[in-house]
Amino acid sequence: MTSKKPTDKTVKSDHPMDVLLEQDSAIKVPRVGDLVEGTVISISKNEIYLDLAGITTGIIRGREIYDESTEFSNLKIGDKAHATVVGLDNENGYMELSLREAGHKKAWDNLEKIYKTGEIVDCKVIDANKGGLMIKLGNVIGFLPVSQLTIEHYPRIDGGDKNKILTHLKSFTNQMLKTKIIDVNEKDEKLIVSEKAAWDDKQKKVVSQFKVGDKIKGRVTGVVNFGAFVEFGDGLEGLVHISELAWQRIDDPRDIIKVGEQVEAEIIEIEETKISLSIKKLQKDPWIKVQERYKVNDKVRGKVLKVNPFGAFVELDHDIHGLVHISELSDKKINSPDAAIKVGENYDFTILTIEPENHRLGLSLKGPKKAKTEAKEEPAEKESGKSASDGKKTKAKKTAPAETTPIEVSKK
Repeated sequence: MTSKKPTDKTVKSDHPMDVLLEQDSAIKVPRVGDLVEGTVISISKNEIYLDLAGITTGIIRGREIYDESTEFSNLKIGDKAHATVVGLDNENGYMELSLREAGHKKAWDNLEKIYKTGEIVDCKVIDANKGGLMIKLGNVIGFLPVSQLTIEHYPRIDGGDKNKILTHLKSFTNQMLKTKIIDVNEKDEKLIVSEKAAWDDKQKKVVSQFKVGDKIKGRVTGVVNFGAFVEFGDGLEGLVHISELAWQRIDDPRDIIKVGEQVEAEIIEIEETKISLSIKKLQKDPWIKVQERYKVNDKVRGKVLKVNPFGAFVELDHDIHGLVHISELSDKKINSPDAAIKVGENYDFTILTIEPENHRLGLSLKGPKKAKTEAKEEPAEKESGKSASDGKKTKAKKTAPAETTPIEVSKK
């Protein structure tokens, strides 16, 4: 006997919920993954019950109560709430719901919207590592790289000591920073923000009020190995590179400029919101009239400022510094400038060259050159040598008879 096979490929269920789902004319019943809206009818510490438009009752419990978007963090009876369906019915016949999944989706959708609009948002710093700051935007954890900090907050640590950098970064914990989202990815749960980008947006209008060549007055806010930061205008900050601090050679900016000092400078470059300043451009170039003060072959006294393998830098006065090459430190061959001079000591030098256009002045520690004097004396020496030779010959001729005379006498 053969049995008839059902013509439908799917096997129908008699479960009431499935029956409702199959009825096209029936009220649309939510499926797993759907976002639903309900009214809060009961709240306890670990459970929230929602009435889903009279269709059924949903329950949110345990970790599913956590709302990443914070929108439903303070629900009360009668409030409307959105939740994600995670189960059609549980052991008690309730539909299983999740605020956590609904909140997660809503939170990341909101972050995506903020990213696209470029809105500036406040983030709370919750921790720090050597690469930057851990932040919290709503209930989403994100990262603010150290490279994205503003100049004001960037760790200006001499020598780049990592432990000191970390200490500096941790000092921002629990502070609120204005930031801009520069990367967001829900799938990878990646959120990157930038304080610098937010600052740039705010300052673009302010920066537009200035142009290259403008003179500004400001206060020194920081001094580092490569220069000094100066705050001016409406919260703007520019960098005076070490080469733009003064006309003379500088090894350490801290030797000539201090934090808190009031200075005048000229804007020499504007790149978006990055401003470069020069203090020395407002000072008269001392090298323009250097040849009125110093001349080649002059004997000058100078102080050795720095020694390196090829020579030494010498201070002649506050503005003019010269260089003495290692070959001009001694008449003898030396392997190191330290063999002839010491930093901080004063010596008498001879000026060899002056190049005002290149801000260069060459010095020598050697004594006066005697090449020309020796050349003049050389013929005289040759001449005296000839006469001396002739004198010996003449003397020999005269004394010859005297030497033979005793022999002749002895024969007699």
